[in-house]
Amino acid sequence: MSRAAKPTACNRTQAARRGFLRTATGAALYAQLPRLSPAASAELSPMHKRPIPSTGEALPIVGCGTWRTFDVGDDPARRAELAAVLRVLFAAGGSVIDSSPMYGTSEAVAGALLTELYARDKAFIATKVWTEGREEGIAQMRQSMQRLAAPRIDLMQIHNLLDWRTQLATLRDWKAAGHIRYIGVTHYTSSAFPQVEAVLRSERVDFVQINYAANDRDAEARLLPLAAERGVAVIVNQPFGGGSLLSSLRGRPLPPFAAELGCTSWAQLLLKFVLGHPAVTCVIPGTGRREYMIDNVHAGIGVYPDAGLRERIAQAVA
Repeated sequence: MSRAAKPTACNRTQAARRGFLRTATGAALYAQLPRLSPAASAELSPMHKRPIPSTGEALPIVGCGTWRTFDVGDDPARRAELAAVLRVLFAAGGSVIDSSPMYGTSEAVAGALLTELYARDKAFIATKVWTEGREEGIAQMRQSMQRLAAPRIDLMQIHNLLDWRTQLATLRDWKAAGHIRYIGVTHYTSSAFPQVEAVLRSERVDFVQINYAANDRDAEARLLPLAAERGVAVIVNQPFGGGSLLSSLRGRPLPPFAAELGCTSWAQLLLKFVLGHPAVTCVIPGTGRREYMIDNVHAGIGVYPDAGLRERIAQAVA
C-alpha cells in the first residue's frame, strides 16, 4: 500500500446529498433544520448503541468521519458548519469522531471544535498512526493528541496497515500505559482484505475499520464473520460505496419496503443495510453538513433489516 491519499469520493457524496435535498423528501427534512437547534436536542431520538466486544462498553452506532470534510483550516464559515454537525451528532447521542494525520487539518479542526463546544467528554475520538518506524509513529501520535486536544485517545488505529508490526507493538505499550484505550487496524479497499484477515487471525486488536456498502460486499465473505469470531469491533467506512452509490440513486424513488425500516432517504437505507449486519458495531459516513448529519443519525434509531431484507436493499441499488 502506497502512502498516497486514498481516492477522493467526498465530492461525489456531497453532490448526491445535495441532489437528495432537492427532492420532496429531502426538502421536508431540510425544513426541520430551524427546529433542531442545540437547545432542542429532545427532537432527536437517542441512537442505539452496541457493545465493544473486548470490554462490553456501549458505543453509539452512527459516528462522523472527517476525511476531506473537516479539512477546512481556519475558514470560519466552514468551521461553524462543522460545529453544527457535531452538535447534531451529540444531540442524537452519538460520540464517534474518526480522523487521521493523513486528513490535512481535520484533526486540528476537530480538536478545536470539541474544545469550543466543551464537548471533549461527549466524544469517542478515533484517529490513526500513518507512518513508518517506531520513533516516527510515537512522534506522530503525540502530534495527534496535541491537535485533538486530547490527553488520551479512545481508539488509535494503524492506518492502512502501514508498518503495522512496528506500530502495533507501540500501540500495545501505549494502551498499557493508559495513553490510548483501544487499538485497531484499518483499510479502505477490498484488495487489502487478505492482509487484514491475516492480521486479525494472528493478532489481538479491539477494532477493525473497513469499507462495506450495499454495492461493496466483499467484507461479508470472510472479514465480518472473522471479526465476530475473534471478538473485534467493526467500524465501517465508505457506507455509501465511496460516494458513487448515492450518486447513482439520485432521483430514484425509495423502494416501498424502506418504510418498514423507518427510512425516508437513500442515505438512511444504505446506512441501515450496513448496520443490519450483526458484526458491525459503528458506521462513520464522512459528513460536513448539518443537514447530512441529521439525515445520518436517523439511521441510528428504529429497526434494522434481516438477511432477507438486506438482500432486497442490495437488489434495489444494483
